[in-house]
Amino acid sequence: MLSLIKKITLVFTLLTLLSACSLFSDDKKDKYSDWTAEDFQVASKEALEDESYKKAIKLLEQLDSRFPFGKHTAQAQLDLSYAYYKNDEPETAQASVERFIKTHPRHKSIDYAYYLKALINFNHNLGFLDRYIPSDSTQRDMVFTQTAYLNFEELIRRFPNSEYVDDAKQRMIALKNALARHELHIARFYMDREAFLAAANRANYILTHYQKTPAVPYALQLQIEAYKILKLDQLAADSETLYAYNFPNGPLMSEADKSDVVVIPFLWDILSFDK
Repeated sequence: MLSLIKKITLVFTLLTLLSACSLFSDDKKDKYSDWTAEDFQVASKEALEDESYKKAIKLLEQLDSRFPFGKHTAQAQLDLSYAYYKNDEPETAQASVERFIKTHPRHKSIDYAYYLKALINFNHNLGFLDRYIPSDSTQRDMVFTQTAYLNFEELIRRFPNSEYVDDAKQRMIALKNALARHELHIARFYMDREAFLAAANRANYILTHYQKTPAVPYALQLQIEAYKILKLDQLAADSETLYAYNFPNGPLMSEADKSDVVVIPFLWDILSFDK
């Protein structure tokens, strides 16, 4: 009798294990195994339209790996670059769009690829600080700002008739203003540390390379102050004449856009965000 009970228990255990294995197998089954390239295209397009970028990335990656060749390939790669960008994955997005440009240099949307490349760098510095803590991005490293400016410049040079040119030009104005203001921060840094000649030279760099930006009158003011401290009276007089001629009523506009917010300097130093 005991032997029979053991046999029944063993059979029941085996059935339970087989059932569990079957369920596990079903869970692990590739749900995309029967999908066609068109299925992935439709689903990924819907995900992009719904702004479900993580889902779109998964679908487009599956499409790219399962169907690497076809009429859909180029568009899928471009859509994937965009999805990475919108999902806040700038490095991956940049690598993806670079791949598209190299692989499909004559694609009908190649100008958009160059525009997206620039846009990724344009927004690259927008991180935690900019979203949740009042900050002045021009006080930080400007490598992505400089790169974005060059990217937009390349887009305009290569595709002067592109629909993205007007937007690129507007963004370049904002980028140039930001770069000029960054140089102004550096000039003030030198002034604060009594490196007056370095400050004057930095101000002159702004006047030479960033004409017509809001930083110009402020750079002139700083330059005049530095020259006077250095007893370079003639240079100070020349700068004063230039300032009086161009800005008789003072600066025409504020140094930065009204939307910009600057953290209190001592707080910035304490947090060491620029170290």
